Amino acid sequence: MHLKVICCKLYISESQNAAVVDAISRIGQKDPEVGLLSKFEDEYYNRVRYTLVSYITSESSTGEAVFSPIRKVLLAMIEAAFSAINLEVHCGTHPRIGVVDDMSFHPLSQAATMEDAAQLAKLVASDIGNGLQVPVFLYAAAHPTSKSVSAVRRELGYYRPNHNGIQWTGQVLPDTLPVKPDVGPAHVSSKRGATMVGAKPFVESYNVPIFCKDVPTVRRITRRVTGRSGGFPTVQALALFHGDNCTEIACLLDPDHVGADQVQWLVEQIAEEQGLEVDKGYFTDLSKDMMLERYFEMVSAAD
Repeated sequence: MHLKVICCKLYISESQNAAVVDAISRIGQKDPEVGLLSKFEDEYYNRVRYTLVSYITSESSTGEAVFSPIRKVLLAMIEAAFSAINLEVHCGTHPRIGVVDDMSFHPLSQAATMEDAAQLAKLVASDIGNGLQVPVFLYAAAHPTSKSVSAVRRELGYYRPNHNGIQWTGQVLPDTLPVKPDVGPAHVSSKRGATMVGAKPFVESYNVPIFCKDVPTVRRITRRVTGRSGGFPTVQALALFHGDNCTEIACLLDPDHVGADQVQWLVEQIAEEQGLEVDKGYFTDLSKDMMLERYFEMVSAAD
């Protein structure tokens, strides 16, 4: 109950090269104190998410993060990604600004705090920005003014596809960034791109497929699902092309405020108005409770 448990979701721009994805997975499984609890790959997005969980210790007098074994594991996975993946030849239907596109840190156990997650996020950001010389943009609790990830992304043109209106191909950022990164150089490598690192409350990922290849139509449905157009205030969502006759609404849900069944129902209602068929949605990761259960099972087995 007193163990501070932290989760990191690491998003890497690759899923079509199985050898690379598996090699990075093996690095994430080397330390017995770090649990690689899940991995989600999507061929169309050409993107993989690794979910890692471990403990964090902090200085009792200052509360500042001191150590977490997850930091070293993440750095090894990131170095492997930069060595094996070239953003210049990457193409997918999910937006991204770099090989290591995003890293989000979340407190899992009751003892862990948002400040713990933010401190760890900033340490890892320094490893990437100052150590590997890749520009890093901080967001949410890791940012000095708690700037949202959406605000960071809008400043960088993250949501604007650069190929056929539905795909992100090659480097999407200019060589010299229009916005000063929080950590690391202002110059961007075309092979590595830039990275976003943040700390925020735990969210669940839920994707709803709509049998429609007209992405703008599904974008209009997506806007009505989110708080920006009268939907659920805590839901963030993107409409992303997902095959010859499918566009997905990829959602991030705050499980304390809205459930996947509510989102599914609303999407179906709006889509029906457009004469569109909706498939059953699916979660792309474990719930918070399941992560804690599996992590403590791992710890108990090691003992």
